[in-house]
Amino acid sequence: MKESNTPRCPICKRPVDFAQSPYRPFCSKRCKMIDLGSWFKEDYRIMGEDLDSEVVYNPASNQDREG
Repeated sequence: MKESNTPRCPICKRPVDFAQSPYRPFCSKRCKMIDLGSWFKEDYRIMGEDLDSEVVYNPASNQDREG
């Protein structure tokens, strides 16, 4: 069985014409929004070390730099 080199949408797995799709790598705006929602819900994560809460930048605590 021959495999197709056509890229597929990462959400619904339908073939995507990269030359024509304004939503690439997705096949539609719907699939693009589903993916964005997954990022907002933190379903996707990028592995890394946890940050120390004192190291995280907080612009409200930079009052000593204002003058």
